[in-house]
Amino acid sequence: MTGGLSVVRKVRQHLLVSLMITACLIATEGQARLIRSKTPSSAAATQSTPLPELKAQSAPAEARLLDIYKLIGAGQTRQALNKAEALVKDVPNFQLAQLVYADLLSAQVHPLPSMGHAPDDLAAKAPQRLDQLRMEADRRLQALRDRPPTGALPTQFIEVPPTTKHAIAVDASKSRLYLFENGPNGLQLVADHYASIGRLGADKSFEGDQRTPLGVYYITSRLDAKKLTDFYGIGALPLNYPNEYDRRLGKTGSGIWLHGVPSDSYARSPNSTDGCVVLANPELQTILDRVQPRSTPVVIAKSLQWVTPTKAELQRRSLHNLIEGWRVARASGDLNRLMSFYSPQFANGTRDLNQWRQTLEKDVTQQRGRTLQLKDVAILGWKDKSDILVVTFGEVSDGQRTGAVKRQYWGKEGGLWKIFFEGVIG
Repeated sequence: MTGGLSVVRKVRQHLLVSLMITACLIATEGQARLIRSKTPSSAAATQSTPLPELKAQSAPAEARLLDIYKLIGAGQTRQALNKAEALVKDVPNFQLAQLVYADLLSAQVHPLPSMGHAPDDLAAKAPQRLDQLRMEADRRLQALRDRPPTGALPTQFIEVPPTTKHAIAVDASKSRLYLFENGPNGLQLVADHYASIGRLGADKSFEGDQRTPLGVYYITSRLDAKKLTDFYGIGALPLNYPNEYDRRLGKTGSGIWLHGVPSDSYARSPNSTDGCVVLANPELQTILDRVQPRSTPVVIAKSLQWVTPTKAELQRRSLHNLIEGWRVARASGDLNRLMSFYSPQFANGTRDLNQWRQTLEKDVTQQRGRTLQLKDVAILGWKDKSDILVVTFGEVSDGQRTGAVKRQYWGKEGGLWKIFFEGVIG
């Protein structure tokens, strides 16, 4: 990790990470050829031991860009230039890569006051775009500097059953999406990608506020690109915003998706959406190919906190026992004991707590003492104004193979967990 930090410092000191206004200002192919024709053969950069290389054609574009940053930080600017030229040739609509390439070309001709420097008349044409690129470069560099601890998970993933094959977490402060895969050893981080969020940041409150919601959500469906406009790229994964906790807080809005970018773009600036989470099309494709609607959780946090499964085990067991206590009360037919798990503020659509009691009474009667099992229990946590649990499970009675999939929302009231919503997932 120390090596990664030193690389970042060197990159920031010697490059300031590609802040030239747009590729069209300097790095068009014609201008690039002109600069190359003026480049003295003696201008080759000092060579040193090469850094580990990625296979250019197969590596993701961002990984190739980060490799270029590392080379620059190590003083290997000639290698960096060659890799940048290959990258912009392979991914010509990756503007940030074009800008890195332009800076490297310009540095071969004459010293730059600062990397990303552009003549005043050119810089004045697109100051906002310059700021956006500066922010994008900084966020991408965080992929080098701020890696999650090995083996750690976001604190929201308390219990994820083996049947949930993938999980997603988004760190709004880092413009970063993390993809986890569930295997024999539990959730493992398998990929992370740069992502754009709302123009005015995170913590959505109402329709049209141009903010990305914060909370625990689930992917509800998969939208094919053929049924969408080019604006959404290669497809979209809608989320269940507003969830029941959002509604309890009076939040409004809809149409929060994970989606791609138009075909003429590679990526968007960090804060540029109306509230959705937007990824480059190739990176979104890897997610579309893997995740399943309804069962894939998506956590969106202002800043993710990470914890190892070992340190989180005590909390996991405690909350698992809490859910088990509810199951035992439900299966025993003891209605009073069962109702003690529910909040006085419980609401399920149009039903309040008293009406819900009547529903549970019918369910308990129909159960007739048969064993009740909870299958594939998922427990996700959230904490902002209060502590929240989102619990999803299959409710299967003895003698049945399958049952209803239910979701509960629990909140802390007087230090005790209480259910304030329960419903069947369609």
